[in-house]
Amino acid sequence: MKPLGTPLSPSALRVMLLGSGELGKEVLIALQRLGVETIAVDRYENAPGQQVAHHARTIAMSDPAALRALIETERPDLVVPEIEAIATPVLEALEAEGVVRVIPTARAARLTMDREGIRRLAAETLGLPTSPYRFCDSLAELQAAIDERIGYPCVVKPVMSSSGKGQSKIDGPADVQKAWDHAMAGGRVSHGRVIVEGFIDFDYEITLLTVRAKRPSGAIETQFCEPIGHVQVSGDYVESWQPQPMSAVALQRAREIAAAVTGNLGGQGLFGVELFVQGDEVWFSEVSPRPHDTGMVTMATQWQNEFELHARAILGLPVDTSLKSPGASAVIYGGVDAAGIVFDGVAEALAVPNSDLRLFGKPESFVKRRMGVALVHDADVEVARTQAKRAAALVRPRR
Repeated sequence: MKPLGTPLSPSALRVMLLGSGELGKEVLIALQRLGVETIAVDRYENAPGQQVAHHARTIAMSDPAALRALIETERPDLVVPEIEAIATPVLEALEAEGVVRVIPTARAARLTMDREGIRRLAAETLGLPTSPYRFCDSLAELQAAIDERIGYPCVVKPVMSSSGKGQSKIDGPADVQKAWDHAMAGGRVSHGRVIVEGFIDFDYEITLLTVRAKRPSGAIETQFCEPIGHVQVSGDYVESWQPQPMSAVALQRAREIAAAVTGNLGGQGLFGVELFVQGDEVWFSEVSPRPHDTGMVTMATQWQNEFELHARAILGLPVDTSLKSPGASAVIYGGVDAAGIVFDGVAEALAVPNSDLRLFGKPESFVKRRMGVALVHDADVEVARTQAKRAAALVRPRR
């Protein structure tokens, strides 16, 4: 790794983010605070991260030729995937050719970009506990998988999607066709393949932010943030809090599972490991090799938030995963379909004790598009949850 230099000069360390939404925006800001020259790439112009980066580029990142051409033209030192819909074979080829280093690795980007790669790795290669599952390429295969192995209730998801898009729960035969159609509409790349999972009757689910970072000796060390609890509706996070109380046995098992998955994926950076917990039992669900939406709560709770941890880890710098204060986050939805919306109630929201806001700056709002998040820190995590939801509700997007 070349040393940190001066942006927009020959000494600059240049980092390209593939995906520049609200999570990418915070990573870019963290990188810039360390003197990194940043290139924000997204599929639409004026994405949140493009508004703060040194350079903004707009391409279809799932187009192999376009992605290769952009990387070869820009010649970044690091490429950091921030979304799933990327032509990962190109990243693997460029990494093998020595053109660029991919975070955490090109292999990790490929395996985690779709649910099939990472589920087969976790369950079949590493032998970690997961829900029963099948992959299906048609409505008939989905029905057969449910009838022969999975049963009801179950959950259907596209093999590649984000923020819960295309995900639904099936309670009986009448729901199967609707779930298939919903999955086809919600996938990031439409290739007609889904995963159907048996429903686990868990007590709660967590995100365990797991960081692979260098020690001063140069050795890679795995560190963990305090577990993050969260609520999802239709697969989309609506609130999160930290820490989530859990037994010592469950926490240890969660860390073991997270260390096994991230250790196999390798490289450096922060991973969002999603887990189901019932009592002392823990099941692996998914992993993202990058900051996680539920981890936005760390902007209120940790000395170094998840974006700063990711930036430091990928640059080979020391990290601190310790908790500063319990806290919570709550999503602010667009509420309207419109471009260039305005936000009422911001002053009232910020009058909520110990609160903060992040308004993402997305150029277009949809009724269920995440347009911001409210953050609250409090010594009592339940108070923080109540106050975060109150602050979020006070913000009123409109045309």
